[in-house]
Amino acid sequence: MTQQVSDLTPRIDLVAEPGTGPIRERRPVYVDLLPPCNQACPAGENIQAWLAHARAGRYREAWLELVADNPLPAVHGRVCYHPCETACNRRELDSAVSIHAIERFLGDLASEQGWQVPVEPSSGKRVLIVGAGPSGLAAAYHLARRGHAVEVRDAGPLPGGMMHFGIPAYRLPRAELMKEVARIEAMGVRLVLEHRVEDLLAEREAGRFDAVFVAIGAGVGKHVDIPVRDAARVLDAVSLLHQVTTGEAPQLGRRVIVYGGGNTAMDAARTARRLGAEETLIVYRRDRAHMPARAFEADEAIAEGIRIKWLTSIMGIAGPELTVERMELDAQGRPQPTGRLETLEADAIVLALGQESDSRFLRRIPGIELAEDGAIVVGPDMMTGHPGVFAGGDTIRGERTVTVSVGHGKRAARHIDAYLRGARFQPPAKHPIAAFAGLHLPIYSDAEPRQQAQLPAAERVRGFAEVVAGLTAGEARYEAQRCLSCGNCFECDQCYAACPEQAIEKLGPGRRYRFLYERCTGCAVCFESCPCHAIEMVPEPGGARAREM
Repeated sequence: MTQQVSDLTPRIDLVAEPGTGPIRERRPVYVDLLPPCNQACPAGENIQAWLAHARAGRYREAWLELVADNPLPAVHGRVCYHPCETACNRRELDSAVSIHAIERFLGDLASEQGWQVPVEPSSGKRVLIVGAGPSGLAAAYHLARRGHAVEVRDAGPLPGGMMHFGIPAYRLPRAELMKEVARIEAMGVRLVLEHRVEDLLAEREAGRFDAVFVAIGAGVGKHVDIPVRDAARVLDAVSLLHQVTTGEAPQLGRRVIVYGGGNTAMDAARTARRLGAEETLIVYRRDRAHMPARAFEADEAIAEGIRIKWLTSIMGIAGPELTVERMELDAQGRPQPTGRLETLEADAIVLALGQESDSRFLRRIPGIELAEDGAIVVGPDMMTGHPGVFAGGDTIRGERTVTVSVGHGKRAARHIDAYLRGARFQPPAKHPIAAFAGLHLPIYSDAEPRQQAQLPAAERVRGFAEVVAGLTAGEARYEAQRCLSCGNCFECDQCYAACPEQAIEKLGPGRRYRFLYERCTGCAVCFESCPCHAIEMVPEPGGARAREM
């Protein structure tokens, strides 16, 4: 956390400005800048807008604004790594707004109240989606909203993809996931489960689908060439997490070693602990600073009694014994062998070395290009080299998170919708980002965030109960009120009250203000008093021809 600022009252230099003079050389204009939280959100949420509704207690309006971009707020409020909070300007004052906690509150409230979203009239177009994970469900949702008939086919017995079979229940209770899936089904989306698509073009033709979106995810665990003998119990993390979800959890024994340093490795280790492992050790070949897992994931794992052995690589497995080698990092942060070996013992070894896509069924389709790891190559419009076949989510190159996948689904839906209408989707230009340095905060109150309650570590490992609790309505509204509304007017009346010429007119709730330029002297008092930088001073149109005041 950055050092807290206790006094933001600016020092006024009385000779810094030349004054307004007889001719107005500049005038104020209202602007909308891009809040950094919005810019950082992989799902493209208009966070500042739905926070504005939440801070006023308009929770349904907040939810509707939120689901305009993201159909799974209850899920994201639990599993998103909230890069929006990393970008939040409030961090410069005390700490970021707990955006994910408010999002979870709104998602849970919507499920409790049975809120639904409007759907446009039928377009007469049909879209096939392969894969019922976050990207496929998001695409289905946005396409259904636009009136297209959508059918989602998935090889699994339940929808959700890795949300259902990869994320442990202590992070994402399945009941909350299924409530949001049910809302998508209620929009008319048809889910066909336990249906593995083998011949995509044949199924497209048979179903008379006008477009296809492939969102099969990356559900195959990667393996490395580690010598294994004497029938040691070795399994991959993806399979372990899947089996736990389906009620087929394997017997791991007392001592478990997890090999890897990503978020899946942390999930696998914490799951093994809940399955009864007394000793769980994560072995990773780099140090903590180069660990791909989120820092809080490692912190929570350590709090639950899991140990991490850094700078260590597995060389061979012989029954219950592992030969490992100590590593050292070179100047580029890459691990290098040292030749120093040691032996560890384990009843089970779980490999958490990443995932890849099983996209082999696409190889015979003309125009579709696959990378070596099975990733599907797409263009800027998310379309493959075969007309009408789009792809997104974990099955294409990029960061693999639920939020990124949902963002892919939304973006693909926009391109597919345009394709079905014989047009091209052109993303609108973005406003400049509202930086903290551009805010004017002469009055500032400390407002520490509301912390979400957590189960004590000793209770967590006894089962798969949800670890983190949600916010109450009062806590969610308080937290939303911590938002600084960066770059967007929230009608605080500061400019209206500060104008010495009464050159600002209030237009009513939700309509903001208007400048009366026949009275304005260009003194910039309104600009300097606007806390969120929703006013800019611009050169007077016509330059020297500006009227005399």
